[in-house]
Amino acid sequence: MARRTDNQPITTRAARDRLAPRHEPYWRGLDDGTAAGYRKTASGGWWYARTRVEGRYQKGAIGRPDDALGADGVETLDYRQATTSAKEWATGQHHAAAGLGNARERRAPYTVADAMRHYMNHYSREGGKAADRTQQVIDAHIITALGTVRLDRLTQHRVEVWRDALADAPARLRTSKTATKQRFREIDPDDAEAKRRRRSTTNRVLTVLKAALKFAVSKKRAHTNAAWAKVKPFRKADAPKVRYLTDAETVRLANACPADLRQIVTAALLSGMRYGEFAGMRARDFNAETGVVAIPVSKSGDPRHVVLTDEGRAFFVQAIAGRVSDAVIFTRQDGLPWGKSHQFRPLRDASDAANISPAVGFHILRHTYGSRLAMAGTPMAVIAQQLGHKDTRMTEKHYAHLASSYVADTVRANFAPLGIVQRSNAEPIRA
Repeated sequence: MARRTDNQPITTRAARDRLAPRHEPYWRGLDDGTAAGYRKTASGGWWYARTRVEGRYQKGAIGRPDDALGADGVETLDYRQATTSAKEWATGQHHAAAGLGNARERRAPYTVADAMRHYMNHYSREGGKAADRTQQVIDAHIITALGTVRLDRLTQHRVEVWRDALADAPARLRTSKTATKQRFREIDPDDAEAKRRRRSTTNRVLTVLKAALKFAVSKKRAHTNAAWAKVKPFRKADAPKVRYLTDAETVRLANACPADLRQIVTAALLSGMRYGEFAGMRARDFNAETGVVAIPVSKSGDPRHVVLTDEGRAFFVQAIAGRVSDAVIFTRQDGLPWGKSHQFRPLRDASDAANISPAVGFHILRHTYGSRLAMAGTPMAVIAQQLGHKDTRMTEKHYAHLASSYVADTVRANFAPLGIVQRSNAEPIRA
């Protein structure tokens, strides 16, 4: 008879040493439906906790096992200490799902989950443009692992353990809301690019964690930032891998799109605008006389303007023909505006039909626009303005290498002569 999933041999070092590395932890059931788990990787092991909250399993890393180092009860745990931490973690998950009243909240220790909640309230009040996405990051990667940790007991080592576990974990895949189990991408230990992407994702999540904890310090909820200030992001994880379409691929993709999708794909290729900037665009936002598109609220929260080429101007003139000034320019086949995530599957299908692999997203169309400008010798400041970057740092990071003259022109303009070269009448002999 097969061994039950919740009765795995993880109680001793010797037993854990005999286990094979795998993504899913080896679980051992505890009280009240909670389970303690041991996940073995090529770089070491991790203790996990699991519980069922509102019909779905929640899982989070709770510390390092005492496989190599002696247990200290805080960062490195033996099996007994891991079961205690797992129960505390599970209790915190159920409390968070049920909600805490104000009186109880005032009495309870201030936790990382509290810091996240207060930070998101502030972020939303201040008009943060990525509130939904930031909340998803917090729920998926921070609350599950660190939510129940008291802020006054959060240590640098604990944050580093969490950071390393997140980088080792496989990427999450889109999962149906009705599913009981989160889907993950398969791990290829020899895929260096996949490892870089996971570290890059971890760096972005770490940025969110630090921002929330820094806010807690500013509000006197924490007295010091020593636990996280010295935790560094992974180096060389965010090297830009700019992908852009060739002119031939661009034509194939446009021809493979259905009529409604072709409209927004063409607009993106001719303007470099973001998908979200198309969604609410109205006819009045385009000035046919000047050939300029006005974006009332960009990603940064500020308005900006995009100058169109003659081809782009002609396209937008056709797009607004017959529309009143308040009408939405780009709509789907059913007449409704394009909403969040509506473009993913149609653009993937069009990529398949155009024989473009991997499938492109709207950010690739934006990169294509920026890359074509760079390869044509357009100054970085102009590209930055067109793409809505606040300065040229991001523009140079992604596109400077495509401009053959950019580095040479910058060096020659900024390195003044030293006056140490003696003049000579010698001239090279040319063939």
